[in-house]
Amino acid sequence: MRFLLDPEQRAFADSLNAMLTAADTPSVVRSWSRGEPASGWSLWRRVAGAGVFALAVPEAYEGLGPRPVELAVAFVELGRHAVPGPLAETVMAAALLTEPALAKRLLPALAAGGAMATAAPAGSYALDGDVATIRLSWDADGLRLAPRHDGPVHASLDPARRLTRLLPGGELLTPEPPLAQALTWARLATAAQALGVGLALLDRTVAYVRQRTQFGVPIGSFQAVKHQLADAKIALEFARPLLFGAALTMTESDVAAAKVAACEAAYATARTALQLHGAIGYTAEYDLSLWLTKARALRASWGDPGECRATVLEGFSGDGRRS
Repeated sequence: MRFLLDPEQRAFADSLNAMLTAADTPSVVRSWSRGEPASGWSLWRRVAGAGVFALAVPEAYEGLGPRPVELAVAFVELGRHAVPGPLAETVMAAALLTEPALAKRLLPALAAGGAMATAAPAGSYALDGDVATIRLSWDADGLRLAPRHDGPVHASLDPARRLTRLLPGGELLTPEPPLAQALTWARLATAAQALGVGLALLDRTVAYVRQRTQFGVPIGSFQAVKHQLADAKIALEFARPLLFGAALTMTESDVAAAKVAACEAAYATARTALQLHGAIGYTAEYDLSLWLTKARALRASWGDPGECRATVLEGFSGDGRRS
C-alpha cells in the first residue's frame, strides 16, 4: 500500500503551512487562552476558507467530502501550528449530523467557517463550549442541541483547551446518532493533530540544540542528544503511515491504532523536547509550552492509549486475524 502524498496533497499541506506561519499562531493561542476569541475566530474562518472543514462535510451540503486522507493532511498542519479551537469536535459534529434535515440545516455553516461546533456526552465537559455556536450532546434519548451555558470556564492542562459543562436537555435532534462513526472521525483528526504537534516539537528542538552551546560546542553534537532526537524522529515517522493508512480504511481499529502511535510519539517527543531545552522549557512564556501541553492533552482526548488499544484488540478475532 502506498502512503506517500500525491503532488496535490503536498501542495495543499504547503499552502496551509504558509498561511498558518504568516498568521503568528502563538499570539492567537495566547489570546484564545485568555478568553479573547476574536483573533481565533478570524483564523478559524481563514482555515475554513482553505477548505479544511469542508473536507468532513458531504458535497450535498456544500462540503468537499467526506475526504479523510485530505482531512488528515490538513490536521497535521493545524497541529504543527497549534491552532486553537474545537477542531476535532467540529469534524465529529459533521459525522454526527447525518440525518438529511439536520445536515441541510447545520453543515453548510460548519463547512464555510461561519459556525464552530463542540461535542460531548450530556452533563460532561465540552471543549470551548463558551465559544462554539453549535453544542452537541448525547444521552440515552439521543443527540441533542445543548443550550448555551454561561457558567464558569474551567482550565485544563492545555490553557488553549477551555472546558465548559454542557447543560442537560436541549432540542432532541435524532434518537440514534452514529456515535461510533463520529468517534472514529474525532480520533483520526486528533491523531493527525498530534502528529503535527510532535513534528513541530522536534523541529523546534533540533533548531535549539544547534544554537545552545556547552563546553564551547553545540549540544546537538553530543551523542546522547542525537540518540534522543533520532528516537523521536523514528517514532513520528512510524506513526505517519499508520495515520494515512487509517485514513484510507477508516475502520475503528485502524484509526485507534493510528491514534495510539501518533499521540504516544508526540508525547515522547514532548518529553525529549522538555529535557533538551532545560529550564526554559518549563516556562509558560516560552512558545514551546504551547506544543508541550497540547501533546499531553491530545493523548487523552477521545480515547486514552488504553481505550484505543482495547479497540484495536477488539478488531481481531481469537486467531490473531482481523474479524
